[in-house]
Amino acid sequence: MNLALKQAYKVLGNTKKNPAVGCVIVKNNSMISAGSTSIYGRPHAEQNAINCCRRKIRNSVIYITLEPCSHYGKTHPCVKKIIKKQIRKVVFSINDPDIRSFNKSTTQLKKSKIIVESGVLKNKVRNFYKSYFNFKKKSLPYVTAKIAASKDLYTNQKDGRWITNESSRARVHLMRSQHDCILTSYKTINSDNPKLTCRINGLSYLSPTPIILDKKISISIKSNILKSSNSNRTIIFYNNFNKNKLKFLQKNKVKLIKMPTDKRGFFDLTNILNKIKLLGFSRIFLESGLNLTRQFLKEGLINDFQLFISNKKLGKNGSNNIKKTMKTFLQNKKFIKPRVNLYGDKLISYRLK
Repeated sequence: MNLALKQAYKVLGNTKKNPAVGCVIVKNNSMISAGSTSIYGRPHAEQNAINCCRRKIRNSVIYITLEPCSHYGKTHPCVKKIIKKQIRKVVFSINDPDIRSFNKSTTQLKKSKIIVESGVLKNKVRNFYKSYFNFKKKSLPYVTAKIAASKDLYTNQKDGRWITNESSRARVHLMRSQHDCILTSYKTINSDNPKLTCRINGLSYLSPTPIILDKKISISIKSNILKSSNSNRTIIFYNNFNKNKLKFLQKNKVKLIKMPTDKRGFFDLTNILNKIKLLGFSRIFLESGLNLTRQFLKEGLINDFQLFISNKKLGKNGSNNIKKTMKTFLQNKKFIKPRVNLYGDKLISYRLK
């Protein structure tokens, strides 16, 4: 099941509305095939593992991170494929919350005299599927926030240089690949001019969709994010606009969505998240400045918080200290995994809800 979970991790955040599932097939105590859900959600993991197997599958054991589907949708049920291939035993970790499949595969499999076992590594796997469960329970999308800080906890360096090292930045690229959209503000775009892509060899196609909060469409037309908007769809939430800039953005295939603001002139962040979910996104990577991140923390909208801390102090060259924010929102929170040493930098992961 651990091997199956590793298969699922490969496609986390890149299977659209379908869950990221991992699958391993074992026969005579040897693994004979493995598979994961395809990018964009189809074919499913079980079908991929079965289809790529070069040995006889009959009487094998199949391990799946999530209960196999038993309903007809855009593809045939995986349960039917398992029965047809005469697999001897099905082991899955947790039930699928989708009402079309929930607790239904076991009955069908047992009718075909296939042994069924569930609950293997259920706590570990349930943690992996938190964003999928959120999506199915009609709650807000899963939000992971990332902040980089110096050893003395400043989040900005006045000379504009990187705070963290190359290893930390590479880890951020990997995190981007595991989310289907990345949320930021026009202020971050204009001040840092980021590309917000996954620049890891072999994973660039997993770059998340950029979503920008920009009430008055103040984004610079020379920004890197707009230069790549033709190849990587960009979405901007706005309220007021300049006609000329609006036409420019539309010409560059930017998707513009008008959203209301409150009496203070701010976006309602809960409304923003609900709209993002309606657009089909379930895993949001919040990569912005301290002000927007703090607002998300204040409203309790962040699930996981990833804090990168460099091994150098900034002193007078630093600004926007995160120490007070950490004391208010992160103190006494449980780590969801051990601290990661990144060649001098460190990564601390917090589970907030």
